[in-house]
Amino acid sequence: MPDRASIESLQTERLRALLLELRSGNAFYRDRLAKAALGEAPTLAEFVAKMPFTSKMDLVWDREEFPPYGSNLTYPIGRYSRFCQSSGTTRGPLPSLDTAESWSAMLDCWDRVYEAAGVGPGEKIFFAFSFGPFLGFWTAFESATRRGNLSIPGGGLSSKARLQAMVAHEVEVLCCTPTYAMRLGELFAAHANDETATYRLKKIVVAGEPGGSLPEVRRRLSDLWKGARVFDHHGMTETGPVTYEHPDKPLALCVIEEAYFAEIIDRENQTEVAPGQKGELVLTTLTRTACPLLRYRTGDLVEKAYFAPAGASSGLCLEGGILGRVDEMVVIRGVNVYPTAVEKIIRGFPEVVEFQVVQTTRQSMAELEVMIEADAKARPDLAERVQRELADAFTLRIPVKMVEAGELPRYEFKSRRWVRQ
Repeated sequence: MPDRASIESLQTERLRALLLELRSGNAFYRDRLAKAALGEAPTLAEFVAKMPFTSKMDLVWDREEFPPYGSNLTYPIGRYSRFCQSSGTTRGPLPSLDTAESWSAMLDCWDRVYEAAGVGPGEKIFFAFSFGPFLGFWTAFESATRRGNLSIPGGGLSSKARLQAMVAHEVEVLCCTPTYAMRLGELFAAHANDETATYRLKKIVVAGEPGGSLPEVRRRLSDLWKGARVFDHHGMTETGPVTYEHPDKPLALCVIEEAYFAEIIDRENQTEVAPGQKGELVLTTLTRTACPLLRYRTGDLVEKAYFAPAGASSGLCLEGGILGRVDEMVVIRGVNVYPTAVEKIIRGFPEVVEFQVVQTTRQSMAELEVMIEADAKARPDLAERVQRELADAFTLRIPVKMVEAGELPRYEFKSRRWVRQ
């Protein structure tokens, strides 16, 4: 593995090549680069000092001004062959186009995810996705097929049919969100019998939610799936696959630094934080040239760290994975509360099958209430114990209410457990 100087040298080389392409063909960034007065061969430090951030609203406004795809296209439209879109914003989903070259660059990033998870080319992978226009589905699937894995799509199937297919085909790797892996695992546990004798699942690769790096969620998944190893990663439609979990560094996500120049900034002064501090993740795509992003503010809250595998140099990683969204924090009677912190506590109770947090505003003050579903083995005082644990963690009284089995919604993709009323 290259040392830090070599990593930064490669990032600088790829950044300069990217900027050269953008100056000649990308209308969205051409004027921004000119105003930033960046030289032909900037260093990473010069790039950070002079180049302004790109925000989600910049992309929204651009697509509204230049519908339907916006002006962040480096090449003529005829070169683009792949269409995806984000899961949605307040202004609607954002479309994203890629050329064959940029698409291949994202598949290379997925290769890193599979390699880190120890997925061999002969292993069978089941994709419990609906296969809509979300980028993560397609890049995960196509990277696997390119590597030689027998890749089994689960789109259009019920949960029971997906589980039956996994058993029938002796699937060894499952790809889905942590929430859906839990749902399938509960179904598997409920229907375990002689028909599941060919069960082979050894690895679960998750993304789409912070739960993949929460110890409580990982333990529950491993228990449900008879000891299967959970591997987390993260990415987004705007950027592609960004991080992976190294087998020697669980509960952290390593940045794919040859494909991304990452910054972790203080939200107040917008400068780089020190290792061990938390900040917002900012990304520059170095290999997705067709629809690039320069200093994109992801909105993800992360903790900066470095990790050096045995015999290798230190790489940038995100301790604890994605800790939450910077815009999801709520202030409850003067206390900062992140949804992931609440989930971490609730998932510490294995009897909780599903939960929902309802946020309301009364007399201009935010209030929270937690609804939980429990399994048949739960003690009658479960709600009281969860409430007490939340109170100890946040010094707040957050009411916890038991609801009937099946009353709360179930999710196949990203969960929406935090409801604002």
